[in-house]
Amino acid sequence: MDNKKYRGISGATVFSVIILVLLVLWFANRMQVQNNEMTYTQFVKEVEGNNISKVIINQNKTVPTGVVTVTLKDGESEKDAKTVYVSDVNDVQALLEKREIDYEMPNIPEDSWLSTMLLPMIIMFGGVMLLFVLMNRQGGGGTNAKAMNFGKSRAKLSTEDEKKVTFEEVAGLKEEKEELEEIVDFLKAPKKYIQVGARIPKGVLLEGPPGTGKTLLAKAVAGEAGVPFFTISGSDFVEMFVGVGASRVRDLFADAKKNAPCIIFIDEIDAVARRRGTGMGGGHDEREQTLNQLLVEMDGFGVNEGIIVMAATNRKDILDPAILRPGRFDRDVIVGRPDVQGREDILKIHARNKPLGDDVDLKQIAQTTAGFTGADLENLLNEAAILAAKENRMYLLQSDIRHAFIKVGIGPEKKSRVVSDKERKITAYHEAGHAILFHVLPDVGPVYSVSIVPTGGAGGYTMPLPMNDDMFNTKGQMLQEITVSLGGRVAEEEIFDDITTGASQDIKQATALAKSMVTKFGMSEALGLINYDNDSDEVFIGRDIGHSGRGYGEQVASTIDQEVKRIIDECYSKARAILQEYDSVLQACAALLLEKEKITRNEFEGLFDE
Repeated sequence: MDNKKYRGISGATVFSVIILVLLVLWFANRMQVQNNEMTYTQFVKEVEGNNISKVIINQNKTVPTGVVTVTLKDGESEKDAKTVYVSDVNDVQALLEKREIDYEMPNIPEDSWLSTMLLPMIIMFGGVMLLFVLMNRQGGGGTNAKAMNFGKSRAKLSTEDEKKVTFEEVAGLKEEKEELEEIVDFLKAPKKYIQVGARIPKGVLLEGPPGTGKTLLAKAVAGEAGVPFFTISGSDFVEMFVGVGASRVRDLFADAKKNAPCIIFIDEIDAVARRRGTGMGGGHDEREQTLNQLLVEMDGFGVNEGIIVMAATNRKDILDPAILRPGRFDRDVIVGRPDVQGREDILKIHARNKPLGDDVDLKQIAQTTAGFTGADLENLLNEAAILAAKENRMYLLQSDIRHAFIKVGIGPEKKSRVVSDKERKITAYHEAGHAILFHVLPDVGPVYSVSIVPTGGAGGYTMPLPMNDDMFNTKGQMLQEITVSLGGRVAEEEIFDDITTGASQDIKQATALAKSMVTKFGMSEALGLINYDNDSDEVFIGRDIGHSGRGYGEQVASTIDQEVKRIIDECYSKARAILQEYDSVLQACAALLLEKEKITRNEFEGLFDE
């Protein structure tokens, strides 16, 4: 017989059935009692009619009330005896003696210690035990019903049966892998480090933008080392109950000590390890208590030999300094965005299980996707595979990846949108103005494609092709980027002698870049090498909630505004001069865009050759 059918019967179901049966029995007994009851008037009538064969008077203990059990002469058996509730048994005795009817009056029973003490205790103890059994079953059987285990750790322990991630599956992070390979080597062969007096880092903090592979690196370390791997999110510690977070931290490290050597990975640690003493809640904040317990467990009086704590965050600036010191997080591994070679390697890994066509050039895709993270590249190829499947093809083409790149980076093309001829013409000259400046200015890269097909919230786009991954920008390059941003507005004004709202995003980007040059990068002669940036003074829970205002006066603020306007005006004049010089190319590019809606790099550069 298969026992799986009976595993779904919970204790709550059994308890409900028992209660239902008891209610049915009580109701049936109550109905029977009501059928056997007799009023006192009927009792007197039967006595006066000499229809009584047997009478038993049961007195109550403290009052003269009682219960009279009467058997009538015309009754079939003693089972048909009737019950009469009387307020005074003395009246019943007098009535029966007057009619010379014999009756029985047993002694009042005395309560035994069994019924008064032992039996209620047994019933109460049984009820409490049944309640605990039901709660434990419910807490162990359901994923969301853990009423009795809210103080336990919610960390997941990876087993050997699960698919392991190795360093071969991590691309674009060569130096980062080398640092973590030392951790793996220590877990595999700790003796060679101990014999020279080396201490393995107790904690490793993985810091970097979202999607760069921090969690993947942690999984690879666990897969390479072959040791137990506990994973938990920072938000899993803190609950609405006071003290639960600290209890879960203690329970997590207690489990880790039993499985040492092992790795504890805390994802998004900034949820629990933010700077103390600020924000709301004061020193008794539940999050701060959890952080204090985490600090003690990582490097306190307790001994945590063989436990390595790894954590990931993209907001190191808000973490508490106590958790960043050596002895807790000894190493800070910065996981940045991959370079062009790293992007190519990442694309090769994600393309393993995707059949590619002969025209797919992963190197060219890597050059086009400057600034993409590993997660962005995986999403890019996944979107391309979806496009290929929609067209019932068994392989990916370069055009699929190009369309996916536009969909991911800019937005899906909305070819069905109805656009008037006037707006198409304005968009064509607007994008042509951007494209010409991209081509003419030397430090902003060649044009990859130009389109006037509506995408996302824009009427068109001009996509450049960066040739290199620059670590930093020069002043000249930033001025050229501002000039390119203003090219669309200049083209509109030159051709139509009017302007539209289509350049609002371009103006916003140009203003932000010019303001950064003045306040952050010290690229203004009027202000000199002084940082007037206020971005670090953001008010958020966990830091400077009571801090507001700027760190400079009105005169400096006025100078900043003047310098930003000067930079914008100079770049605008430069863009106007270039577009006036290349007016013939502007006209030809706009005409080609109106004809084809989308042109490639070769088609655009051919306009300059003509």
